Order: sequence, then C-alpha cells, then structure tokens
Amino acid sequence: MAFDHDLVSLQEMRNAVQQAKEAQEIFSTFTQEQVDAVVQAIADAAYAQSLHLAKLAVEETGLGVVAHKEIKNQVGSKDVYESIKDVRTVGILQEDQRQKVIEVAVPYGVVAGIVPVTNPTSTAIFKTLIAVKARNAIVFSPHPSAKNCTITAAEICAEAAEKAGAPKGLIGWISSPTMEATQQLMKHRDVNVILATGGSGLVRAAYSSGKPAFGVGPGNVPAYIEKTANVKAAVGHIVDSKTFDYGTICASEQSIIVDKNIKEMAVRELKNRGAYFLNDEEKKKMETTISPLPGKLNPKIVGKSPLVIAKMAGISVPSETTLLIAFETEVGKHVPFSIEKLAPVFAFYTASDSVEALDLSNQLLALGGRGHSLALHTSDDEIVKTFALKMPVSRLLVNTPSALGAVGATTNLKPSFTLGCGTYGGNVTSDNVTVTHLFMKKRVAYGTRDIVVEKAVETTVNDEQQETQLATDDSIQAIVAQVLAKASPEMANDPVAIKKLVSATLAKQSH
Repeated sequence: MAFDHDLVSLQEMRNAVQQAKEAQEIFSTFTQEQVDAVVQAIADAAYAQSLHLAKLAVEETGLGVVAHKEIKNQVGSKDVYESIKDVRTVGILQEDQRQKVIEVAVPYGVVAGIVPVTNPTSTAIFKTLIAVKARNAIVFSPHPSAKNCTITAAEICAEAAEKAGAPKGLIGWISSPTMEATQQLMKHRDVNVILATGGSGLVRAAYSSGKPAFGVGPGNVPAYIEKTANVKAAVGHIVDSKTFDYGTICASEQSIIVDKNIKEMAVRELKNRGAYFLNDEEKKKMETTISPLPGKLNPKIVGKSPLVIAKMAGISVPSETTLLIAFETEVGKHVPFSIEKLAPVFAFYTASDSVEALDLSNQLLALGGRGHSLALHTSDDEIVKTFALKMPVSRLLVNTPSALGAVGATTNLKPSFTLGCGTYGGNVTSDNVTVTHLFMKKRVAYGTRDIVVEKAVETTVNDEQQETQLATDDSIQAIVAQVLAKASPEMANDPVAIKKLVSATLAKQSH
C-alpha cells in the first residue's frame, strides 16, 4: 500500500516532537555535571566523524570541498564545544548580594532546527551542541537535497548523547522532509523556539510562525582593500575565504572594492593566485549564468568550482583557475555580479577613496546584505573606526578571511553557524548565536527600598457644577451658530477665520 509522502513526513515530525518533549522534560532535571558529560560526548563523537560527514555531504549535495567541509565540522564540534563548555546552564547562575538579585537558568524546551544544504552536517552538530548544553531537545528538518548526511550527523550526536545518559528522543529529525512538514514543525504547539538557517523565504516563515525564532539574513559581503593595506596579505585572505568550500558560507566575500592607487597591485596579486579576469564578451555570458532573472541567483552555480561554472557559461578558462572576476561599476538587481553569489565568482570595483568605498559598500549591502558582515583590509585604525560607525553590519572583519572570521575560526567571535543580522536584516539579534541565546533567566528580586504611596482621593462633581458646565456649553454652541449665520460663504470654508470670529464674539460677551 502506497502512502502519501507529505502525510508520512508530517507524522514523522509529530512523533519526533512528542518524543523530544518527553525527553526534554526528563533532561531538564539533569545536573550541570550530567549535562556537561552529554555535551562533551556529542562533541567528541562528531569531531571523530568530521571527515566521514564531510565526504557524505559532498557526495549527496555536490556542493563544496571535502577538506573544507571537514574543517567546518571540526569548528562546529570542537571549537563550539570549547566556547560553551564552561557556561553554566543549570540552576542558580549568580547571586548578587549587593543588589539582592538571583538569576536562575531555565531551558526553552523543544528547539526546531532548520538545516541548509550548504552546510548540512556542521550546522546540525553546532545546533545540537548549543541546544543540548542549554537543556533543550532539538528536532531537525534537513534540506531535502542534504537529508541523508544531515540525519547521519544527527544520529551520531544522538547515539553519543544516549550513551552518556541522555534520554532517547532528545535529538530527533524528519527523515522524509517536506516544506509542509517544516512549516508545521515551526508552528507545532510543543516547539518553543526556532533556529532557522536557510533561504530568506524560510527565515521569513520562521519569524511569522508565532514562535520565538533566531534566523539570519543574506550576506552580500563587500571586501574593501584600503590604500594602506598590505595588498599581498589582503588578497591572500580574500582568495582563501572565497575559495573555502567554494564560497558556500554566507559570510564569504561577494565583491572586492579596491582604492585606485593600489588597483594594479591588487589585480596582479589576484592573477598570481589563480584569479581569471573575464573580458567583456565572457562577462556577458557569465551574467546570464549567475542570474537568469534580475536579482535571482542561479542555484546551479552555488558551491561549484570555477571550472564547472565557466563551463556552464560556455567559457574556457585555465585549469588552475581559482576565481572568476569581472570589473564592475554598477550595483543593482540588474547587475548580476553585484548580487550575493555563493560561489567563487567576484565583482571588482575601483574606488577613488574611502568615502566612495563607503558608498559602494552601502549600495552592495542594501542589495541584500544589510546587517551581516563586511571585510576591511587596512592598517589605518581611523578607517576601521569610521567603517564601524557608519556601516550597517553586525560584523566588521579586519585583516582576516571574512568567511572564516565571521564564524569565529580566525577571530575571537563566538564560533557559530547562525550569524544574526540585527534589525538591519530583520533579525532578533546581531550576535553569533550560541548557547546563551537558548536558555532563559528567572530573576529573584528582594525589596531594597520603600516607597510612600499617597492615598488615592476620589474627586466628585456635584449636580450644580454639572448644570453650570452644560449651560456654558449651550452658550458656546449658540454663539457659534450666530457667527456661522453671519459669515460669508468664503469665510464659512476658512476654519482659521471662523475661530478668530468666535473668539472675538466671546471676548465681547465677557465684557
């Protein structure tokens, strides 16, 4: 007997949520030591399988580079664990004897984890660790094109958790994901918070589900090489970042902006590192490959190598090509090279100075990256401060690969694969989302001072006062009627003139 795929998916989701709720109720009673043992077991198991999961992800999705996905899995397991292992998430967090306030940790409950096709295993590991550390359960909805590798990652985490004493069902998933099941998961009455990583439509659905949600916006990241920068080092960072996993991290640079004084140096260094600059004819072919419709990215180029993308466009490039770059002067949905491209493809802009670079960066961010990140290469701290004050981004990454710096691999930002964009990008936070976002704090507050509250005195209006007020109101209405009767047609349509005439009449009567 054949079963409807959507119905099967919905039932799987409901079963997983029910099991997660029951497991979380038990897990919420665990001590800090018990929780920490489970979290460490998950991190160790996931780290040990980093390479295996990387291979599965590339085989299933056809996106990215195995060695780079292995690094992502290592960051998502070991680095995330190291950043959260000492965070207290159980019981009393702190007692402020002076202020007489006590803070107590409270888990959210059941987390809905939405996982993207671009980072399917590392995201699942990361979200599991921060959810479980905060004493939550988590239910995953994988991307249909990455369901097997995502579920394998979740299974590795679940098995390790159960061996360490966690109740069965604490980590769950939908094995036959559909859009309907994902939407219903986010709206399920027993789901308490959503961790959404994916396309803008899915993130909007998370925010409109009626549940608290941590989502992320797109990252059309500009990279500005300012005239005082170490050009060789800057280009090296940009190439390393953009070629990492073929640009699938949303914080990877999308456009290069270079001061005119150092343009030739930058171009030369890019070519030395395997970048291929398209001529006008090749650029036109590439534009339709990047974006067949204005403002819409062709998903077939996401996470693909520059050789594969060039072949799609009917362009012949050297076998050692690392990046495809086109000179550009415009920004807009009608300019394919200026939109977010999760692939090793760049727009190259020339700025006369930092003021023009600021303007270009703003235009690029407004096109689809407000609130996310900006990469800045400079040795001038005043330039850094200017950009920090003026750019609508949550992360300004200085002299580091943007993709790796934003997720905390090459900076001291919190290791995370959910990068908030703040209100610039319509998100609830501008932080790198981590465990502290996944539990609440009760506060016990003792009285510390007394306030004298005046006794309320009821005021009454007697019958005589009411009659006087009514009589006054009737008199005013009579005067207004007289004035309107005498007013010319032109004056009748002039409220200011009528007001003056009424005021003058009242003044005469008062005398």
